[in-house]
Amino acid sequence: MDEVLIIILYSFFSGVTVFLGGFTAHLYERLREGRRKEELIHGSIAFGGGVLVAAVAFVLVPPAVPKLTLSYLGLIFLAGAGSFCLLDRFISRQGGTFAQLMAMLMDFVPEAISLGAVFAHDSRMGLLLAIFIGLQNFPEAFNSYHDLRNSGYSGKRCLLTFAPLSFIGIFAALLGNFFLSDQPVLIASLMLFSAGGILYLVFQDIAPLSKLKNSWVPALGATLGFFVGMVGDKLF
Repeated sequence: MDEVLIIILYSFFSGVTVFLGGFTAHLYERLREGRRKEELIHGSIAFGGGVLVAAVAFVLVPPAVPKLTLSYLGLIFLAGAGSFCLLDRFISRQGGTFAQLMAMLMDFVPEAISLGAVFAHDSRMGLLLAIFIGLQNFPEAFNSYHDLRNSGYSGKRCLLTFAPLSFIGIFAALLGNFFLSDQPVLIASLMLFSAGGILYLVFQDIAPLSKLKNSWVPALGATLGFFVGMVGDKLF
């Protein structure tokens, strides 16, 4: 099969979980209100946060560190955190909360670019990276749906937002394959910039949202999310 077609298929199946996660949240929203539902929502937010921290620890930072000098590494990482601090403040002033969605895209896009770039040298690693991305996107999209609903989006508008986002990975992967497969420093910089932004969003917005009084579910959810990322790194 043609390499480009394989990349398109891999990135599509890793990206379609964005819509599936949002659609699952849409169905879950119809369930009766209660303590269990509240715990599941907060637990899923914490799970997504754990997955994001794992993505920073195992996917985004380790490949980038050896390719950059210490000064450049610090500059790019802190620039990512600072940029998304400013963006988060701007969105908050407009009355919206899009932390989960921003974090998901900051995780998804650079990993999809890396998928395409890596595929040119190691197709097996490209497949495993696609699986890992897909596993991350589902809980992150589930949480992003609730973020958008809290910002005033209707359920239908949320799903219409997720539908095109599912295809971003295809364009990102093709970009990585065609133009960045021989640019390791640029890819490393992109991943490190995203890592800084993700860590800011996790501790500024996502972790506080996950807390639920008199419940241990969110803390276990975060631990489980990080565990999933750790297992994914070990297997892939």
